Amino acid sequence: MKLLLVEDDPSMQATLQRALARRRIDVRLCGDGALAVAQWRELEPDVVALDLSLPNLDGLQVLAQARAAGLRTPVLLLTARGTVGDRIMGLNAGADDYLPKPFDLDELEARLRALRRRHQGMGADNPVRSQQVGALRFEADSGAIYHRGEVMELTPRELALLAALMAKPGHAVTKERLFELVFPGETEVQYEAIEVVVYRLRKKLAGTGTALMTLRGLGYLLREEG
Repeated sequence: MKLLLVEDDPSMQATLQRALARRRIDVRLCGDGALAVAQWRELEPDVVALDLSLPNLDGLQVLAQARAAGLRTPVLLLTARGTVGDRIMGLNAGADDYLPKPFDLDELEARLRALRRRHQGMGADNPVRSQQVGALRFEADSGAIYHRGEVMELTPRELALLAALMAKPGHAVTKERLFELVFPGETEVQYEAIEVVVYRLRKKLAGTGTALMTLRGLGYLLREEG
């Protein structure tokens, strides 16, 4: 696994690079928020670990720029600012997970690998390179979903859910299957969490001409409105 670690503390950089290398994770380093997006695009990492407190641009600004540029790599936020407000802002900005400092290396590794599995599993039900549902289009090569040619601003979980539904337009996908794709291998996540992702995605689909429907006892389906 290739990890881009965006962290400005040299001691933390060195410690994590050595420790994760022993766990067969290739860590590439970036210590400046202003350079992070360009390095992110160049390296094409499997996962990004992003510190919130960075020089020049903070982590939330880096994340916003990356998502606006269409970079869909899973992101794990690392921060000593462990307030609920920081966590909510990070997740709303497009982060996939959040780990406050100080953290255990075993937990860090587990979260990183879970993010990679989730990202790899997004297209499991979608073997074709491109899928169109109404004005929405999923491109497997970029891993992005477009609405009328513009990249939709989705969190990785929302993206995984929408990609799975787009693979079967007009057909129900069970809640159990969606949970497996959106939260792969995450045993501590409550089953009802999929409903939160559905709720947030449904709000983002408003005005796109595509509806996310609930079929009681069957699951969810995506269909074109009108």
